[in-house]
Amino acid sequence: MDMSSTQIWTIIALLGIGTFLIRFSFLGIIGDRELPEWVLRHLRYTPVSVLPALIAPLVLWPEATGGQPDLARILAAAVTLLLGVTTKNVLAAIFGGAGTLYLGLYLLG
Repeated sequence: MDMSSTQIWTIIALLGIGTFLIRFSFLGIIGDRELPEWVLRHLRYTPVSVLPALIAPLVLWPEATGGQPDLARILAAAVTLLLGVTTKNVLAAIFGGAGTLYLGLYLLG
């Protein structure tokens, strides 16, 4: 597909306006109002649900292995989860998982 420079910039501008309007609907219109308790309770779980959704494909179908599951990545994810749950320390979980990944890649190939 061959697109002109004008078409590409028009698409970029429209997408920018669209994302601005989406964010403005939350921040600009209701940003200074007090949210109901049930909304705040649900918003607390947003990072907990988004993070696994971002990480799961990287563990189960990694690009580095051509989409094949890799024992080193699965072990690193398990150690990260275990450290996060037991210590409740984000940095311990991150560094423990990274160390496990690098050690696993070194030992397992």
